[in-house]
Amino acid sequence: MTGLFITFEGPEGAGKTSVLQRINEIYSGSTQDILFTREPGGIEIAEKIREVILNKAHTAMHERTEALLYAAARAQHFFEKVEPALAAGTHVICDRFIDSSLAYQGHARGIGVAEVKAINEFAIGERMPDVTIFFDIKPERGLARIQEADEREKNRLDVEGLAFHHRVYEGYQQLITSYPSRIRVVNADQPIDVVVADVLAILNEVIGVK
Repeated sequence: MTGLFITFEGPEGAGKTSVLQRINEIYSGSTQDILFTREPGGIEIAEKIREVILNKAHTAMHERTEALLYAAARAQHFFEKVEPALAAGTHVICDRFIDSSLAYQGHARGIGVAEVKAINEFAIGERMPDVTIFFDIKPERGLARIQEADEREKNRLDVEGLAFHHRVYEGYQQLITSYPSRIRVVNADQPIDVVVADVLAILNEVIGVK
């Protein structure tokens, strides 16, 4: 029996990472076998690629270079860490996956969703998550959170203009329409305890707690 592949998605400042940390703590007390990881990163090679992609000094990076680097990091992470875990029956919860590339590079950067999907199909095949939880927050609110969070390191995507983040949000809305049975939407513009409870309700429905 293979594990379920669950991903967290959302615009900048949606609080995905904070919620994932809380969920990790909650599930640490159960006997359910769950692996928590992130993109880009999760393993050594992909973390090094992450440093290149998100470095604020790399403003000259071409959008196609960006898309290819994300796909490269995803391939290494998926084949080295995610796929073996799923094959062993472990559920995997990942902070970002292919939907991020489709929304950010495909739609917001203007490369084309179909084109970016093709790049990723070369990288990892046609593998998509079993369930995706989208943290829904308007760009203005998400960016305001980032500015207020002194402890959060600002990356190259955080400093993009508001128009770019609106395009990202628009790209995600199109994906929600395209994959209604896979993508579950949670209102991320709520206190974190409420968001955690909403996410837990979905996770408990999908994988349960032992």
